[in-house]
Amino acid sequence: MFLRRRTHVLGPDPTRFPDVEDADEDGVLAVGGDLSPERLTQAYSRGIFPWYSEGLPILWHCPNPRFALIPGELHVPKSLEKALRRGTYEVRLDSQFEAVIDGCAKTKRPGQRGTWITRDMRRAYVRLHELGLAHSAETYLDGVLVGGLYGVSVGEVFFGESMFSTADDASKVAFVTLVRWLTRWGVSLIDCQQETAHLARFGAAHWPRSEFVRAVGQLTQKPTWRARWSLDALPPWLLAAAQD
Repeated sequence: MFLRRRTHVLGPDPTRFPDVEDADEDGVLAVGGDLSPERLTQAYSRGIFPWYSEGLPILWHCPNPRFALIPGELHVPKSLEKALRRGTYEVRLDSQFEAVIDGCAKTKRPGQRGTWITRDMRRAYVRLHELGLAHSAETYLDGVLVGGLYGVSVGEVFFGESMFSTADDASKVAFVTLVRWLTRWGVSLIDCQQETAHLARFGAAHWPRSEFVRAVGQLTQKPTWRARWSLDALPPWLLAAAQD
């Protein structure tokens, strides 16, 4: 990828990013900086995410349009709904975050040579997980991890990063289970970043960048649940409401 002349170079201040409308036609907005928790959190809160290859400088993206899903509008195909009811897979949250990110890194994808989950990216997202900001949903078959996904949670937005599967529908089962759980505790938007066929079947759609960034700016101001997630748990504000 060749950087356009107007691509911004980030300085040492992790809170400063250029206007997202300065992104080029490939969605590249800025280059450089670091992957510190503060900079990553600031980026996601503006609808910006890092995506680059090993050996290259960090590239920050904000594509137009953006692919996103409103959790309450999730569409589950009938065949997948039947698979969910059969209970073939066990689903857990935040049980093996590092194994999920490694599974995503090893997955071969059409049109991609190698992985964009660099060693520095892996360390950065493991650190976000330790801080209660990055989370995974996993599927198990007979106790063995066979699929999952991970992403970042800020306020009422879940920013999906990657998924993998080594068994039929394993990542899809993890995704549907997670989305239904997120809907239950009030997440309003899921960022899918780029369009894929199966995310489109789930109901994700293109958003104009300006509309997406405006929504993210509002929703990430809501309380963020910094904790290990569990399907049996509720965030403090919902737990308090249930007890009233």
